[in-house]
Amino acid sequence: MRILVTGGAGFIGANFVHHLLHRHGSVPADTCCPDHPRYAGDPSWDDVEVVTLDALTYAGDRDQLAPLDEHAVHRFVHGDIRDPEVVDQVLRETEPDAVVHFAAESHVDRSIESGLDFVTTNVVGTQVLLDAARRYDVARFLHVSTDEVYGSIDDGSFTENHPYDPSSPYSASKAGSDLLVRAHHRTYGLPVTVTRCTNNYGPRQNAEKLLPKTILRAQAGKKIPVYGDGMNVRDWLYVKDHCQAIEHVFDLPFDGSVYNIAGRTEVPNIRLIEEVLDLIGRPRGLVEFVTDRLGHDRRYSLDDSRLRSTGWEPRTELATGLAETIAWYTRSNPPITETRA
Repeated sequence: MRILVTGGAGFIGANFVHHLLHRHGSVPADTCCPDHPRYAGDPSWDDVEVVTLDALTYAGDRDQLAPLDEHAVHRFVHGDIRDPEVVDQVLRETEPDAVVHFAAESHVDRSIESGLDFVTTNVVGTQVLLDAARRYDVARFLHVSTDEVYGSIDDGSFTENHPYDPSSPYSASKAGSDLLVRAHHRTYGLPVTVTRCTNNYGPRQNAEKLLPKTILRAQAGKKIPVYGDGMNVRDWLYVKDHCQAIEHVFDLPFDGSVYNIAGRTEVPNIRLIEEVLDLIGRPRGLVEFVTDRLGHDRRYSLDDSRLRSTGWEPRTELATGLAETIAWYTRSNPPITETRA
């Protein structure tokens, strides 16, 4: 099976490409994911090949995929999903059986400062990709979305049927892309699935995001800016668990279904930051409260019982995932970003 992964040089995308090619391809464990055993299941997963399409914006890192360059089961294409000619050429030449669509602008603060790239990439780019998927009869189209399309919730958890209520230009653009994907199923019969995940964390995440920013600044003894009172609640999902969830969804019908993916680990931002400081051995006095973000959602929470009823559940406890994440950033030592998390 040949899979086109858009945004495969980004955080979740790169983890997913590595995950796939170790689990189902011929790439050895020491190159990819040594803690992910080979897959023994549906034979359609045999001999997986991956084509990665990525524009290599500031959030993409070609080096993340460099260990795969010597393996014939992976091909990297530098290109932008907003460009119809590029997308058409990639699908025409590679003839993928499936598309996993990660490519997106995703940093909320950047969307508040300037939302145009979010609309052109997340909405227009998705439309371009959908057009090509129809043209070349892609058998499975998996669109990776976010819990932020639902907005904030004080109590309880959002199910997949809850109306869209996005707060930021980022989440509004993702809601728009969701609707386009589902419309292509209803109008054209394109086989699609939409997944909506909670906050991911783990290796390979861009240093502008909350956890890597906290880790790197703490290790350097720098102040850690925290929006508002720090009591905004997020659910945390380890990226390797998310990769396994997407793999699991691949074996379910592509009938327009939507699946929430959650870690069921809800933590206020300040508590998460304090736990990281404790694990690194830095004083909690490094926390610096700053003016709250515009339109800052207070709490996200997903009801993922639909997906769990099919047999998937996350495996990684938060403490374990944080320790692995801290160890990865300690080894990699990427530069500190001054963009607020």
